Amino acid sequence: MATTDGDANLMREKAREFAGRWNSTRTFIAAAAIVFVVLGSVGALGLWSSLIAFVVLAGVAVLQSILTGEARGTMMRTATTQPLSAAALLGSGAGLTILNELPDPLIILDGTGRVALANRAATPILGPSPVGKHVATAIRSAPLITAIEEVMRGGAARSVEYSVPVPVERHYDAYISPIDTEAAAAVPGVDPARRRRDRPVLVLLRDVTDMRRVEAMRVDFIANASHELKTPLASLSGFIDTLRGHAKDDPQAQERFLEIMSDQAGRMRRLIEDLMSLSRIELREHVRPDSVVDLLGVVNDVTDGLMPLAAQNAVEIVVTAAPDLPKVRGDRDELGQVVQNLADNALRYGRSGKRVEINLAPDAKAGKPVVRLTVRDFGPGIAREHLPRLTERFYRVDAAASRAKGGTGLGLAIVKHIVNRHQGTLAVDSEVGRGTVFSVLIPAAGEAKPAA
Repeated sequence: MATTDGDANLMREKAREFAGRWNSTRTFIAAAAIVFVVLGSVGALGLWSSLIAFVVLAGVAVLQSILTGEARGTMMRTATTQPLSAAALLGSGAGLTILNELPDPLIILDGTGRVALANRAATPILGPSPVGKHVATAIRSAPLITAIEEVMRGGAARSVEYSVPVPVERHYDAYISPIDTEAAAAVPGVDPARRRRDRPVLVLLRDVTDMRRVEAMRVDFIANASHELKTPLASLSGFIDTLRGHAKDDPQAQERFLEIMSDQAGRMRRLIEDLMSLSRIELREHVRPDSVVDLLGVVNDVTDGLMPLAAQNAVEIVVTAAPDLPKVRGDRDELGQVVQNLADNALRYGRSGKRVEINLAPDAKAGKPVVRLTVRDFGPGIAREHLPRLTERFYRVDAAASRAKGGTGLGLAIVKHIVNRHQGTLAVDSEVGRGTVFSVLIPAAGEAKPAA
């Protein structure tokens, strides 16, 4: 019966192995015979003792040669009929313990694409008891499965990014690499092409969801900032062209247009100032301020400056404070900005309620003393679906109304970053038709630690 090239190669390899083993065994037996003849001739051993010892030693040598050949033959047959086991080649109790400490999911697949090894971080992706599962049934991502299959077919290591849309959209960067182990390379009689196909494959996953979100926020921020600057610039350009044209001899039109241009220029200035302020605050957000500040004094200074705007809108500002109010540790200018932005928002958007209340009181958070700053208006309120996004940059409940009232969309984002720098908390509660309440907790000076 004709044999295949693979079977012929295996037979020739076995013949060479047998010849090599027999030559070594025959040489050993001949050397042993000479030694025992010499020992018998000099009287060191009796004739029968030498003969028995020689026969036993020769038998052991032949038996060892046979057993070695059978073991190697079994290894060769297994290597040519089954894929290499990643668990056998790579896994051990100590090794898996080390892999379990990795923060990123790591998966090792055998030559058939089934999970041979997976660390603890891979459990949320593969599910419980993943060993033995085919990777395509555990991870439903066509780009990832395609890349794994290409590496299994003998391709080089590669990286691919894929997304999981449900239950919550997440993005992963996957690195797929073949594992060339010494155990696989040492097996005789295995065709090199087959060895490349059957080698284990390592899949290392890295969750890049937060990185993608930050990148999206950066793109949105640039787009929003550009849009906010473009609108007043276009308005200014239009009025300049009008003043140069048919309105150049109309004093009344000039006065009206110049007033509008002044408002637009002021809007641009406020936006640029808020952008610069936000940039400075973010740059120092990790540095804790270490000055002792009288928060009531800050509130009084801010409200004094807001009185003309309050009078213009017929809004009463009421400030109350507890007599035993402790001082806080912070940056006076930044805390003034917090009060300014919150009170200004209450005046602009809650003026229909005709009253703004600012209250300061001692409080506690996690057993430590804090000062609670509360700014309340009695205006139209905010629908609850908008509350989680109020501190996002350029987020507005009503963009047109905000721009009409001079808002930049950055005020509450600035407040959030300042409060974070002071290791405080910001909360907002609102009900449509009943007004809005902003609450800020700032650690009291006695418990705050000085900046490093």
